[in-house]
Amino acid sequence: MRELLPYFKNPSHYLGTEINSVHKEPETLSLRWGLAFPDLYQVGMSYTGQRILYHQLNKRPEIWAERVFVPDLEVARVLDNHKAPLCTLESDTPLHRLDVLGFSLTHELSYTSLLYILDLAGIPFRARDRGEEHPLILAGGDAMYNPEPMAPFLDAALIGDGEEAVLEISDLMIRAKQGRWSRQGLVRALSRICGVYIPSLFQATDEGPPRPLDPEYRQVEKRLQTTLYQEQFPAGQMVPLGKAVHDRLNVEIARGCTRGCRFCMAGMTGRPVRERPVEQIRSLLCSGLESTGYEDVSFLSLSSGDFSQLERLFLECFPLCRERKVSISLPSLRAGSVSPALMRLLASLRRTGITLAPEAGSQRLRNVINKGISEEAILEHTAQHFEHGWRNVKLYFMIGLPGETEQDLEAILHLCRSIERTASGKIKPNITASVAPFVPKPHTSFQWQRQDTVQESRDKIDYLASLFRPYKRIHLRWADPEMSWLEGVFSRGDRSLAPAVERAYNRGDVLTSWSDHFSAPTWREAFVSTGLDPESYLEARNRSAPLPWDHIQSGPSKKFLSRELDKAMQERTTQDCRGGQCHNCGVCSHIPEGSGLPNQAGNKDIQPVLNPAVGQEEYPETPELGFEEKSSRKAVQLRLWYEKTGPAKYLSQLELQAVLERAMRKADMPLSFTQGYHQSPRLSFARALPVGVESLCEWCQVTLRREWRQWQPEKSITKYLPQGLVIYRVEEIPVGEKPRPSSAESFEVIYHTEEEEAQSYVQAWRKAKQASSLPLRKRSKKGKEKTVDVREALAEVQELGPGRIRVECDWSSVYINPLEIVRLITPQVGAPFFSMRKVDTAP
Repeated sequence: MRELLPYFKNPSHYLGTEINSVHKEPETLSLRWGLAFPDLYQVGMSYTGQRILYHQLNKRPEIWAERVFVPDLEVARVLDNHKAPLCTLESDTPLHRLDVLGFSLTHELSYTSLLYILDLAGIPFRARDRGEEHPLILAGGDAMYNPEPMAPFLDAALIGDGEEAVLEISDLMIRAKQGRWSRQGLVRALSRICGVYIPSLFQATDEGPPRPLDPEYRQVEKRLQTTLYQEQFPAGQMVPLGKAVHDRLNVEIARGCTRGCRFCMAGMTGRPVRERPVEQIRSLLCSGLESTGYEDVSFLSLSSGDFSQLERLFLECFPLCRERKVSISLPSLRAGSVSPALMRLLASLRRTGITLAPEAGSQRLRNVINKGISEEAILEHTAQHFEHGWRNVKLYFMIGLPGETEQDLEAILHLCRSIERTASGKIKPNITASVAPFVPKPHTSFQWQRQDTVQESRDKIDYLASLFRPYKRIHLRWADPEMSWLEGVFSRGDRSLAPAVERAYNRGDVLTSWSDHFSAPTWREAFVSTGLDPESYLEARNRSAPLPWDHIQSGPSKKFLSRELDKAMQERTTQDCRGGQCHNCGVCSHIPEGSGLPNQAGNKDIQPVLNPAVGQEEYPETPELGFEEKSSRKAVQLRLWYEKTGPAKYLSQLELQAVLERAMRKADMPLSFTQGYHQSPRLSFARALPVGVESLCEWCQVTLRREWRQWQPEKSITKYLPQGLVIYRVEEIPVGEKPRPSSAESFEVIYHTEEEEAQSYVQAWRKAKQASSLPLRKRSKKGKEKTVDVREALAEVQELGPGRIRVECDWSSVYINPLEIVRLITPQVGAPFFSMRKVDTAP
């Protein structure tokens, strides 16, 4: 696959040479994994779950886990045209040669993308059609809490946490390889691992869960990581070469949530709460910043505002982040969870926006869903943010919740207007309300409720749009109701949906969660052709009837979920149990003495893990603001000369800039930063090198706020750069000197064809040099066409050998992309059959 990189869109996404990626010698291995994320590179590289599994597996020297992502559709066409299979990123190994291919299915709209990857790899879709020569197909992730719609395509599914389970699976597979077990014998043995579901050991039924075929394997209990160990979390996380959706250092501070939101599957299935110790988080942050050079860090959990020692954690980490100009993000904050002191420190770092999830506009409906926040807390929270300079607020709501009325819809606008009024002074807030149709999820209190039809959702969105229209600073955004419709079908579906998944894929559906790829007519046709009524999956369910996922034990009992549904209908709330009151959900093995409650969790040692409370006197001192080193000071200016060869030639200019900035941060260079809302290092380039062109003489300029004393500054930076980037000279230049584009550059062009054909291309260059003019039509960024004379830029053409020339370009009158010059003079040669390298420049 890698030899086709010149044809690929975004070729950097397929290099596999990211900083902290793992490379091993295949002959030393006992087992090879492919960790597949069924979406594009920029989405998959943001997923922390894959990073954890990658780290866990690659710690073992005899195991190699490599990454696999969905290729861009244009790239897939290139692979198909060249009869090339999809390969892993790190070693370019075809997927069918791996031992196991593990998919992270984080949501239901990724199902056809799993088939897409199997198809590009030449692996049969259905488990029954795969033989001994094919890799084991395994899936995990939140969508697997109801695995039935995808069951026929999977050899196994992992329910719950994967850190320890993937190692047990690996050990068993190594034994199976050494003992030459049959595929069927391996699959049966996997069923004995806690958390592993084997679909072939269950038979589909007309309704309810599938029927077990093994009397000793009737239910699958989720795998639970009771303690979050530091060594199981990757400090040296991979740094994407291309821009990721969430391009930052992610540090998981806690797992699980017991707030008890009745719509939230992640909160119910992730119980109990397990926090990492503050000291461990600080250690992970320090080592993570040192090994990645990231400029942003995010503290991850389902509800970071509920972290028991949040202020202490922030005070421990703030000085390090302020010194390195690293912003801290606390996603999933709840209104009222941030103290004024913490708010002040957050405001001193780079500000982004406020994100809150009230989920419902009225207090009555928030009580129904057990959201547990009041309007007063929301308004106080936003007022504090506005007071400290924030302007942008994003609010998430659901429509179609159980018990919703027209007044609840109107309350969404009322809450937005109330938030707007909390801004004072010069702050003019921009408020965005994002609404999405409610989807009843398995293993929640609302799993029995109906879902709005597509038309009902559209009518509600139209009504909200009419309400919002008069307000300039309050904006409404919404999710596609048809996407939510499809998500609802698969969320509560059964095994009979698998043919529809296959049918939709065969009709071209892939990357379903992307609006420009989603096609509702394709799915409706797929359901009709397979004899299914999708609307039946959205209807209300009888609480006494069996459900398709009843054989999956996620933690909370059906009795508890049913009790919570009763309380929802009565508009009664349930308090968070981490404060001490047990609600007997069935998850924990610890029941408070004297409660009279039965222990439904058996003999497992399962209970919440929280940081111990400490007195305020043990908190780090709140740092003073305004006395840190002036980060915008311009003390020293350097010019860095570097080579950009091999795989690095596929980095775009923006990707290169991010790579260099992070390498400089890791090298502890005292960078000077611009001033303003979004501060960035003073790093500048004169002219972008075209993607695919190598260079032996590139340069950039960087400004420092103080002297940087290094014995070998070139090596200090190069050791943090990906393969193909080498700093070979660092020189000091006058502070304030602007980068000027080179007036002349020299390139070598080599044709990788038969000698006779290559010489014909050399002859074409001779003719071009002798021509009086070489017109080239170009289109500007604004779409206007103009003609430039390439001949003005050709200063000299020199033959260096068979199929090899040196071209000296004079850019004093016109600059033309050198690749365009090659294509103009030798249009018949394709990208893989020539290479280009800049060998000289005049800065």
